[in-house]
Amino acid sequence: MATSSGPQARPARTLGTVDAAAIGAAAMLGAGVFSVFAPAALGAGAWLPVAILIAGLVAYCNAISSARLAARHPENGGTYVYGRERLGDLWGYLAGWSFVVGKIASCAAMALTFATYTLPGWEKPVAVAAVVLLAAMNYRGVRRSVLVVKVLLLTVLAILVAVLVTMLVSGRLAAVAEVEGLGPWPGSFGVLGAAGMIFFAFAGYARIATLGGEVRDPRTTIPRAMTLSLGLVLVLYLAIGTGLLIVLGREDLTTSDAPMVDAVLVAGFPMMVPFVVAGAALASLGALVPLLLGISRTTAAMAADGHLPRPLAAVHGRHGVPHRAEAVVAAVVIALVLVADLRGAIAFSAFGVLVYYAITNASALRLGPDEDRPPLIAPVGGLVGCVVLATSLPLPVVVTGVLVLGAGAGLWWLRHRLAP
Repeated sequence: MATSSGPQARPARTLGTVDAAAIGAAAMLGAGVFSVFAPAALGAGAWLPVAILIAGLVAYCNAISSARLAARHPENGGTYVYGRERLGDLWGYLAGWSFVVGKIASCAAMALTFATYTLPGWEKPVAVAAVVLLAAMNYRGVRRSVLVVKVLLLTVLAILVAVLVTMLVSGRLAAVAEVEGLGPWPGSFGVLGAAGMIFFAFAGYARIATLGGEVRDPRTTIPRAMTLSLGLVLVLYLAIGTGLLIVLGREDLTTSDAPMVDAVLVAGFPMMVPFVVAGAALASLGALVPLLLGISRTTAAMAADGHLPRPLAAVHGRHGVPHRAEAVVAAVVIALVLVADLRGAIAFSAFGVLVYYAITNASALRLGPDEDRPPLIAPVGGLVGCVVLATSLPLPVVVTGVLVLGAGAGLWWLRHRLAP
């Protein structure tokens, strides 16, 4: 038999701290770092660094809560498991529903972004091909996936550092900073809405928690990996976002479709453009790998509990992966790629991620004093922050998100109503 769905079939614990941190950092350093600062600057203006700090602070609170919960519940599923165990079956289900639906939309966005940079005009078929190839790679086992993630992460980091150096040596940072002020305060809604958009780019460390059943010594590995990956990305986002704001200026940044490319052109280094384009494509690809990994694990965990069709919980006997869940997730992503609107997919994903982490923080509040409970400010700050940022997103996104959550709750109620 090639498959097994019995309780004895468990994914192997093969990931160390560097492996897990690479998965989280690669997910955060996806297409967001190449595209999120322009729409965020539209709301925050010159206060963009403040919005980045707010998003990073909320993300750090979430990371603390996630790490403590993951240490107490070291199994695949992330907040789906935490919510179920700490708040009740419905809340766990809604967390899993928000994660799966929102991140499937994010997968479609990443695939389309990758295709847009690599072969403009052929976005749909190239995006579909990328999803098929990465799903096939994940099917062969998580270790192969992590190796690819590490290579992509190092490549993207090198390109981002090169862009920063380019902006520094151009002299524009010093020249423009002398005449550019912060400008008028754009209002709390503008800054918080921008922070909500930027939070989308921070959310990758969730992949670490959802892979809790595949890391070695999860009580120490997961907190270290989250802190390492989040700290690295926060510093990088602050440096890049501030650099783009100064080099391009407020007006040009808000109207730019490719701010990284525009920055190296303004800095006087057009030879850097092909490398920046390649970095954006690789970042999207690197984010898509852990996204597919995390969604399939959460889907399998929900299926094992009967919230989704139970056959999706099957684990491959040879490769140790939830192969059926991976195949179904890939199929749904491909369907969305064929019909998706890129901006709508990104905005909806941001709403889903914030709901997911709101439930994470609420679950952390239920940890007892003998369970390594985090300092109260972390789950409270994270919960309030997630709710505020989610409701600061564009109104159509909020309404759509609430409707989708309601549909999920309705399905949960119907399942329990019809259960024998």
